Amino acid sequence: MPTDDFTLFVSDLHLAPAQPVLTRRFVRFCHEIAPSASALYVLGDLFDFWIGDDTLDDPLHREVCGALRSVAGAGVAVRFMVGNRDFLAGDAFAAASGAVPIADPTMIDLHGTPTLLMHGDSLCTDDHAYMAFRAQVRNPKVQAQFLAMPVAVRWQQVGATRDASEREKQAKTMDIMDVATAAVEEVLRANGYPRLIHGHTHRPAVHEHVVDGRRCERWVIADWRADLAEALRVDARGVSRLPLPL
Repeated sequence: MPTDDFTLFVSDLHLAPAQPVLTRRFVRFCHEIAPSASALYVLGDLFDFWIGDDTLDDPLHREVCGALRSVAGAGVAVRFMVGNRDFLAGDAFAAASGAVPIADPTMIDLHGTPTLLMHGDSLCTDDHAYMAFRAQVRNPKVQAQFLAMPVAVRWQQVGATRDASEREKQAKTMDIMDVATAAVEEVLRANGYPRLIHGHTHRPAVHEHVVDGRRCERWVIADWRADLAEALRVDARGVSRLPLPL
């Protein structure tokens, strides 16, 4: 059971068979650190790709779901928001992992501070090509067509999409791929000027936005890499970065 009232946030782990060190680190995090929290929020892209809940028997998926289920079993409130890589995670994933799905965005109260949670990709409105792609793949009809394909074909299509995306990134500036200030200000204004926590950009930082004379913090969660892993820790004192064992 939690021994202190703090909440953990992670995002953009991009777990995949080709990165076993990240999976081992996540399992260790779930067994050694997360059980002490009051809540754990995964804000998208836990997996590098999730091609459907019918792949739950995949060894990586079983291991990750089991690790999350152990956190939930310790009495921690586990919450999961889909990202741009694992937006097909559905009810079967939730049942297997013990993680309760939450919408993007979701507003919560953290020790009296209204806090808006997002994955972050919907804020990248300057990247018009990505926003068009995002709208296409979030279309229920497109998703149904994809899920009707054999698993092997889905993996092939995902690989081709990933390769095309990497090529397109080479032609884009970092500013275009980052969140748009106007989009951030719009969402802060629409939600009553909260603190904002999100991932997606792989550019961990804390930003201050002044919107209509109101100061708002925006915390960007770090992605996980071979040489970096961290969570955001929020308690009554505020937000801090928690380095995780490598």
